[in-house]
Formats: sequence, structure tokens, C-alpha cells
Amino acid sequence: MQPTAQDHSHIPGWGIDADPENDPTYPMRDRCGEFTKKYDWERPPQQPIDIETLHSIERPNQPAVIGNSVPPSGLSGVIRRFAFRYSENLYAHWLPLLLADRVGVVEGIIDDLAHGHVPNIFAEKGYRAHWKHDPKGLALRLATTAAIAGGLVFLLTRGKKSDRIKSGS
Repeated sequence: MQPTAQDHSHIPGWGIDADPENDPTYPMRDRCGEFTKKYDWERPPQQPIDIETLHSIERPNQPAVIGNSVPPSGLSGVIRRFAFRYSENLYAHWLPLLLADRVGVVEGIIDDLAHGHVPNIFAEKGYRAHWKHDPKGLALRLATTAAIAGGLVFLLTRGKKSDRIKSGS
């Protein structure tokens, strides 16, 4: 007899995870009904929340322990708040978080300069080790960055020069 599309018993290992007693993730997948009775641990007490925290919309409550060293602030905080309005399975969640990280770096540099501290970006980015172990790669990276920055400056300032020539200044 030829197996049908509904009968997969001919596949070795088929249905091995069908037994919920043998699947450690099963109670986490189905939190309603009788399966929640399998939790035999007590939830840890909630850490006091005295700052703004962001958490997934998939979770109804805050986790028991949260990181509270750097609450969301500034433009990066606005971007993070926007990202957490979306589900974790969407690009609208993750791409803004990546952007918020980059904006946070710029905000950190501006904050350092505002407090009179000039950041040593060369050392902080590990360029000394990069120079020691891959000088060609570092030179290529710096040359590429300089070329892109130069091209952007050129594109952004070229219209202004033609405006000055037309006005006779």
C-alpha cells in the first residue's frame, strides 16, 4: 500500500515530538487551559520598577527581573518606543531598534563632548588591534569611509555653490 499525504508514519522519527510529556517547551506554547497546571515553580517576586522599561507586546506583563541601568531617552528612546509598538516577528520592530542603537552612539558622543570629554574613538572601536592584525583591512575601511563622507559633502554642498554664482556674490 502506498502511503498517502496524510499518513507520514513511513518517515523515520515522524511524530517523535507529539507527546507533550516528552516536549519541554510544550507548556510554554499553550499557556491556557489545563496545561498551565504543569507549572510547579513559583514566579519570582517582581523587581521594583522605578524607571521606564520597554517589553514585548507578546508578553502580558514585565519579566521578573529587568535591566535598569540605561532607560530609553532622547531620540534613540523615541525610536525604541516606536519599535516596541510592533510584534517581534516584524521588521518594524527590529529595524528601528538597529537604528536606535546607531542613534544612541551619536547621542553618546554628543553627550561626552557636552561634558568636556573628547572620546577616543580610535581606541574605543579597537582600531589599534585592527591595525596590528589587519592593516590592509583597516586602511580599506577608513578609505571607504572617507570616500563616502567626501561624496556626501560634495553632493550636499554643490548646489549651494551654483546658487552663489547665479546671484553674482
